[in-house]
Amino acid sequence: MLVRPHDLAERMSGIRQPEIFRLPIDAARLKAREILDQFPQGGYMAVIENWRQLPDGRIEFTMRHLPTAE
Repeated sequence: MLVRPHDLAERMSGIRQPEIFRLPIDAARLKAREILDQFPQGGYMAVIENWRQLPDGRIEFTMRHLPTAE
């Protein structure tokens, strides 16, 4: 398997890949609230970004873990 330098650098940095959710409106609201209410873990906090409503009515959003300022 071919590994690009960018992929290797990302893996070594310890930054987790963003997680994408596609949920019905009410479930998306509950999941986003659950994520935002979490305390930072392991020096990283969860943030919600890039949300949109899909043609079928579901909400798609990305959760990313960013380093906390310590």
